[in-house]
Amino acid sequence: MNLPQIRLQSTAAQIEINTTPAQQSMEQPGPDLDIQQPPAELHIDRTPGQLTIDQSQARADMDLKSISQRWRDIAQKGHQDSLNGIARRAQEGNELMKIENKGNTIVNISKRNSERPTYDINIGFIPSAGSVKEHFEPAKVDIQWDLKKPINNSKPRKPIIDYKPGNVNVSMKQYQELKIDFVNLKYVGIHYEQEI
Repeated sequence: MNLPQIRLQSTAAQIEINTTPAQQSMEQPGPDLDIQQPPAELHIDRTPGQLTIDQSQARADMDLKSISQRWRDIAQKGHQDSLNGIARRAQEGNELMKIENKGNTIVNISKRNSERPTYDINIGFIPSAGSVKEHFEPAKVDIQWDLKKPINNSKPRKPIIDYKPGNVNVSMKQYQELKIDFVNLKYVGIHYEQEI
């Protein structure tokens, strides 16, 4: 039995895509460094300390006097002894002027001049306390820093970028196709008729 048939044969369309990849290159040059650091300046003003020790009184207490001091002391003692002698003779003269007042004036004067003087005995320290005089002025230090800021003349560099864009080409490698075949069909007039 011959049945009428319609035979369809199709071929699918095919697209062809050709791509050219993008290319990018990047280069970063180093910066131009120009940095200067002036050194800091240090100023120090110092007043040295002073220690003054005066031990002339302690040396005098131990009888270690300079020759000029010894001569001054001898001269002063001689002057004082002469004044004491004048005062003693004036007092004795006054006593002798009043000899008529019944008394033992000559005996008293001779006794006074013949006796040894009495001395007060006491504990003494050589040299005496506080005989060494000290005076100290501490040192003074004034420190001044003159700081200098760094001089920075560095220049940055921009990156060098090279970019080539990619490309995509789309084309038809094969167009679609449809083949139609008719089998066991007869064409009569404007219609097909089936024959069994």
